[in-house]
Amino acid sequence: MQLDAYLKVTKEDVMRVYNKYIKNQHAVILSVYPKGKPELKAADDNFIPPVPPHDFKIDLSQYKGLTYVKAKDTFDRSKEPAAGTNPVVKVPTIYKENMANGLRVIGTKSDELPMVTIQINVKAGHGYGRHKKAGTASLLADMLNESTLKYSTEDISEEVEKLGSEISIDAGSENITITVSSLTKNLDATLKLVEEKMFSPKFDTADFNRVKKQHLEYIANQSTSATTIASNIYSSIIYGPTNIFSLPVIGTEESVESITIDDVKNFYNKIFAPDFAQMIVVGNVTKDEILSKTKFLAAWKKYEVKLPADKPYPAIEKTKIYFVNKDKAPQSEIRIGYIGLPYDATGDYYKAGIVNFTLGGAFNSRINLNLREDKGWTYGARTGFRGTRYAGPFTASAGVKGNATDSSVVEFMKEIKLFADKGITPEELTFTKSSMGQADALKYETPGQKAGFLARMLEYNLDANYVDAQTKILTNITKADVDALAKKYLPYDKMVIVVVGDKAKVYDKLTKLGYEIEQKDVSGVSFK
Repeated sequence: MQLDAYLKVTKEDVMRVYNKYIKNQHAVILSVYPKGKPELKAADDNFIPPVPPHDFKIDLSQYKGLTYVKAKDTFDRSKEPAAGTNPVVKVPTIYKENMANGLRVIGTKSDELPMVTIQINVKAGHGYGRHKKAGTASLLADMLNESTLKYSTEDISEEVEKLGSEISIDAGSENITITVSSLTKNLDATLKLVEEKMFSPKFDTADFNRVKKQHLEYIANQSTSATTIASNIYSSIIYGPTNIFSLPVIGTEESVESITIDDVKNFYNKIFAPDFAQMIVVGNVTKDEILSKTKFLAAWKKYEVKLPADKPYPAIEKTKIYFVNKDKAPQSEIRIGYIGLPYDATGDYYKAGIVNFTLGGAFNSRINLNLREDKGWTYGARTGFRGTRYAGPFTASAGVKGNATDSSVVEFMKEIKLFADKGITPEELTFTKSSMGQADALKYETPGQKAGFLARMLEYNLDANYVDAQTKILTNITKADVDALAKKYLPYDKMVIVVVGDKAKVYDKLTKLGYEIEQKDVSGVSFK
């Protein structure tokens, strides 16, 4: 009945109520401004706050018969409570299915909520495109969010909204990901719209021109951001000029300008395929039910897509600074690192994450405590290893005060070198084990987190007990182990240092640090 009432409301109803109850009606105006600065108030108050009469008394009769009982502590508040035992992550019961066309399914049934979350990962991301056409995957993902053969962009969005569902399609470095959230009772109707988006895109020229224009405008806007410039230049150096991962997922102005609607269609027809695709399901639905509801995915034609091989990366002979000028930048962006490791759930990649926790992975890490808490040069400084099936970078990063740029580089390198040479302290190791172990249980609470966990199992062929193996590694790792890993994976003498800042204020100081410096423009071209 309430929904019917909403649906019957007309524009005339809204305007009638506005004119009757809001337009030119009385209002209370109260301006709030800093103490002692009345000139900043927006307008004069139009009322006098009421003042209680002098003989006003609070009626305390309602509190008769009540006595105050002060709580008694059973612990010493002067001491920090000790952490409890690390919780054991219980992996839910999962199901798997391999479709004939190559698409693999993994899922778990949960009746906590009458909802279902589905994630479909298609190996058609940025890494499958051509270097000269970087951004094609991103454009394709956005086109799949546009009009279809049956619906306009607005109509399909309205249909999804009516169901209370969500369907989003995004491009990443390796996948185009379709994320679906739906009430269980509306799952059939929602999946019909997913099928429409995935397999009946209209590829309308007007849609394409608008989406392409938006991409170019975004790229132009980001080209003025020191943060984006630093990250892009850093990637171009560590990955090398011919590796597509050296370019941003959205592409560059030059590459996107060159992409035509036919390029997007060809990418869709040849790369957007089920060969290595994955479907992850979390929610109130059984294996048989979801397989029955997604028969359209089983009928998806296989294209014999090949996974691209990992390309070699340029060797870093010695640590060197690459400087990019950003006139009048109030702060500088710093990126330091090299290409490190591919993902490995129980190998050196996971163990390197344990090393990194103390160096720059936690809020109270050495680097953040130094640059943020002690020096006050940044809102946050961090380090981390990032890898997939392909080797990814170890990166230290921060945005720092302009006048502390050279000092920040010194402190970054000092902390990395100290950790590589001297390793972790026993106290830091104890804290790392406790903190990482306590935090693990929080990584699998939401449907999205559970889907990510299952996706990782499927992508890297992990057993369900891999979390137990990680817990065992964390529990048993020694100081000697961490020290050896730090020495191996923190090659401070062979790292790239990228600095984006105001040359007039910071460059001369950087030249005195003892590193060779190469200057680049915002597009990555070197010059003297």
